[in-house]
Amino acid sequence: MSKELVPSHLLVPAGTGSLDAYIQEVNKIPVLTLEEEQSFARSYRDDADLEGARRMVLAHLRFVVHVAKGYTGYGLPLGDLVQEGNIGLMKAVKRFDPDHGVRLVSFAVHWIRAEMHEYILRNWRIVKVATTKAQRKLFFNLRKNKKRLGWLNYKEVQSVADALGVKPEVVLEMESRLSGQDVGFDLPPNADDEIPYVAPAAYLESKTADPQMEIEAQNWTEHNNTLLYAGLDGLDERSQDIIRSRWLQDNKMTLQELADRYGVSAERIRQLEANALRKMRASITA
Repeated sequence: MSKELVPSHLLVPAGTGSLDAYIQEVNKIPVLTLEEEQSFARSYRDDADLEGARRMVLAHLRFVVHVAKGYTGYGLPLGDLVQEGNIGLMKAVKRFDPDHGVRLVSFAVHWIRAEMHEYILRNWRIVKVATTKAQRKLFFNLRKNKKRLGWLNYKEVQSVADALGVKPEVVLEMESRLSGQDVGFDLPPNADDEIPYVAPAAYLESKTADPQMEIEAQNWTEHNNTLLYAGLDGLDERSQDIIRSRWLQDNKMTLQELADRYGVSAERIRQLEANALRKMRASITA
């Protein structure tokens, strides 16, 4: 999707001086009703109507700002986080299918956060802070905990390690990296102009940037999403609603809440959920 769909001043906050004005402007854009969102989404999906896509992007720019504010603790400019999140929003709009019964805001949050996570990891000044998927998950979980904790105690280290499926030593190593001071990667501020200085960025080769792997990962994600929705379409309406409410919505419902909705027991909802997941798994692996 081209960025020209949306005025550049709405997609790219131009520096911190105008960031407040940007936030005020996007907050003035009306939120779409369910009917409007589905209409615009179908017109874009079925007829490649760019106006429909543009309206969906504009209506959700305020949500990107909201998500970006949750990542300000990393010391990176809020405007840059918003810009990266807007890219994720456009990717989400391009892939959004209104017939799956999920609002765009719930579907888009994954794409928005994914772009912000990549930006944070690219710009965090601790070398090799997170290179694998498990390390990245650990990085963000620990960073979240550091807002309310000092050093993790033994029980907390063990708890995080068990939750993420890693050894306690890995948690301790990542915490040590997060607690360390940033090391300047470019020209130091007190450098002498008369003395030649070559920053590491000028000669270190990146071993992580692999366009082929990035494209493969993106294709794999799209393939998995296609399989997921295909499996969901094979369920009856009640089972679809249970799976969406329990797994695909931001505000996930409990078994008891769904039991109250359908007038059955929580155990019955658990059985229906298990059967639905079993059917979806069978359709995906078939």
